[in-house]
Amino acid sequence: MDIFDLVRDKEKESPLAARLRPTNLSEFVGQQHVLGENTLLSRAIKADRLSSIILHGPPGVGKTTIAKIISHTTKSKFETVNATTAGVKDLKEIIEGAKKTLSGKKTILFIDEIHRFNKSQQDLLLPYVEDATITLIGATTENPYFEVNKALISRSLVFALEPLSEENIKQIVLKAINDTEKGLGIYNVEITKEALEFLSGIANGDARVALNAIELATLTTEPTDGKIIVDTEIIKECVQKRAVGYDKSGEMHYNTISAFIKSMRGSDADAAVYYLARMLYAGEDPKFIARRMVIFASEDVGNADPQALVVAVSAAQAVEFIGMPEGRIILSQAVTYLANAKKCNRSYLAIDRAMRDVQDIRIKDIPSHLKDSAVGYKYPHSYPDAYVEQQYLPDELVGKKYF
Repeated sequence: MDIFDLVRDKEKESPLAARLRPTNLSEFVGQQHVLGENTLLSRAIKADRLSSIILHGPPGVGKTTIAKIISHTTKSKFETVNATTAGVKDLKEIIEGAKKTLSGKKTILFIDEIHRFNKSQQDLLLPYVEDATITLIGATTENPYFEVNKALISRSLVFALEPLSEENIKQIVLKAINDTEKGLGIYNVEITKEALEFLSGIANGDARVALNAIELATLTTEPTDGKIIVDTEIIKECVQKRAVGYDKSGEMHYNTISAFIKSMRGSDADAAVYYLARMLYAGEDPKFIARRMVIFASEDVGNADPQALVVAVSAAQAVEFIGMPEGRIILSQAVTYLANAKKCNRSYLAIDRAMRDVQDIRIKDIPSHLKDSAVGYKYPHSYPDAYVEQQYLPDELVGKKYF
């Protein structure tokens, strides 16, 4: 057995993505909006003064890694459970243990995939988060405002993580192939510029996808003159192998939902139904699809066809009531309606413009005749056609057009 075989056996102990997981903030790549210098979360971690938090975002962007960093930097007792396998008994044991340590150090409980806990399991946590028996760190790929108990949300700070940029992915991959202690440095790997570009793009912001691909490429490519050259063709094969094993549709989740939305926006009902079928076949949560359709009905159809929002909301409620597989018929009816509806995004643009002005323009006061104890207000119904000229916008915004 040569050195290549020895190291290959060693790599079987844990995946590259797990071995390379950072243990401190200085090693973390990406998410500067929540972990950059002087951000709230980074200050709380460094000061070991963390309150309960919910981390949400797509897979492979650092939710579990942030929890691991906290576990390495805190002086608190750190407990971890995965909501896919843990139950009420596990939670009660951790809570009882936390009560016994209250006189000493705090207990931080990290719950991965917290959205998979049912309502009663989430309710169990409430009083202990409330009285600080435990400090909760929840991680979820779902929108917590839909999937996590509202009372837990109100007692936690919510941080939205974004897909990693292509530059972030490149940095992580290069670190992996150069790290001789935890990475692939011992193999003498060289990835071509084209392969690195391809991998950073197809990873779609998911570091785990990129690391799994480069690890598989390394372990399945024989060295030439003592060096392993990873080119684009090798990376394509490795990503395909990963996709076949983990994604029934053969397509990245966010690419598919993007194509679905854009097909409806482009009034192509056939394409929209195809992408709907592709997501359902892959096991996508129909509630996620329905929520995106409700957003689309308002954002892209808007007042060109107000009935579209009624159809989308009704479809979401019906799918919740009926379930799958029959829910696919309801979703298809709503999708074809939305795709064929007239489109108008003026309401969407109007609120965005108004929100920017709320943020950027200092308004001294609301016009006095519009206040609750108004003097000088002209009641429109007292005039012909229930209309009378008067100022409604604050002085600083007179003449502004949002819609």
